[in-house]
Amino acid sequence: MMETIKQKTLKNSFSLSGKGLHTGLNLTVTFNPAPENTGYRIQRIDLEGQPVIEAIAEKVADTQRGTVLAQGDVRVSTVEHALAALYALGIDNCLIQVDGPEFPILDGSAFMYVEKIREVGIEEQAATKEWFIIRKKIEIRDEESGSCITILPDDQFSITTMCSFESKFINSQFATLDNMDDFASEVAPARTFVFVRDIMPLLDANLIKGGDLENAIVIYERQVSQQQLDNLADLLKVPHMDATKIGYIQPKPLQWENECTRHKLLDIIGDMALIGRPIKGRIVATRPGHTINNKFARLMRKEIKKNEVQAPIYDPNDTPIMDNIRIRELLPHRYPMQLVDKVIAMGATSIVGVKNITANEPFFTGHFPEEPVMPGVLQIEAMAQCGGLLVLNQVDEPERWSTYFMRIDDVKFRQKVVPGDTLLFRVELLHPVRHGVSTMKGYTFVGDRIVSEAQFTAQIVKNK
Repeated sequence: MMETIKQKTLKNSFSLSGKGLHTGLNLTVTFNPAPENTGYRIQRIDLEGQPVIEAIAEKVADTQRGTVLAQGDVRVSTVEHALAALYALGIDNCLIQVDGPEFPILDGSAFMYVEKIREVGIEEQAATKEWFIIRKKIEIRDEESGSCITILPDDQFSITTMCSFESKFINSQFATLDNMDDFASEVAPARTFVFVRDIMPLLDANLIKGGDLENAIVIYERQVSQQQLDNLADLLKVPHMDATKIGYIQPKPLQWENECTRHKLLDIIGDMALIGRPIKGRIVATRPGHTINNKFARLMRKEIKKNEVQAPIYDPNDTPIMDNIRIRELLPHRYPMQLVDKVIAMGATSIVGVKNITANEPFFTGHFPEEPVMPGVLQIEAMAQCGGLLVLNQVDEPERWSTYFMRIDDVKFRQKVVPGDTLLFRVELLHPVRHGVSTMKGYTFVGDRIVSEAQFTAQIVKNK
């Protein structure tokens, strides 16, 4: 059976307040339920007109010290931790309102977002969640930095990341998240981090005004003079430290030895949320960062646009849900008009059928003898037969009912079907069946390519 997973949003709104990492401003961010197919949208409620930015990869304007989204002159930064929490917890639709140019840094992790999402709850919506399933290796590299992100086929979304730092404390590390159910405990609490050697350049760039030892792991691994360290402590408004003591200097100890790399994994999830579709595939990231993360997310969006509707996965070795004998019991069609050989998947609102096209099909006698091509009208008929099987599966004694066309719309033929092709039909109910009438959308695939599609309305009638 096909598992139909619905889109999700929050049951109620929640807010979190704190200072911005870079601006130092006191900020409040509010997360609200949103309608189906909204995705993630961020609204600057402090600006005139309260403009909204769609949270997608193409809207990323800067990746130097976090992910910055922009729409014209409107910008909002440090969004990745919140988006990671939404994505990992399976939330598809959310309107996020913020009263300033960045999200509050909180404790430097995604933990508080996860806690609040769990507190208000998650609500299932009517629309189906549309996964993008990785069928082949996709990769992007940056030869200069040595960064690389690869995604491979997998039956769920998972990540392995490997980091290499110029530091004796975290020279090489790796972290893995095989199941998003473990995100809350294994990744969400991982804090952002900074090297002491990088703090002064950041301050000189007018950044990290809200940084302190409570919202980041601070790594002191290249000794400086006591005077230099004292001056830095005064700028950050933190106690003076002994310049001879190398190590981690934040008061809260590391939660894991590889906490920094777990945070890098968290950032990847937040940046992958900007793809706009949930993914089934395994990411392997080497030396990741927001820049290559965004390049990869943009590449994935291009792949999705090229394969907007994906073909069903077909393994000829699997036992069918319905074989041709069962299909004959349900449908009145017989040779030469039974155009579905078997059903390989079926859910409450969708079905996948198979038709093997051979050179012996009777319609090839006249269409056309020298260049056999399957008539498009028969492709539509085959899709409709699949739809009939889907609808009949929802009534008692389906053998006593028949399905009839009422209307066909939006028919498209993209390429010809010839002997040797295996057709995969994917048909979905667009609306619940009412008074015996159903509206469906059907696609016919050969391999990964759509060859035809149509929307049709049919009625089931009890046989006399």
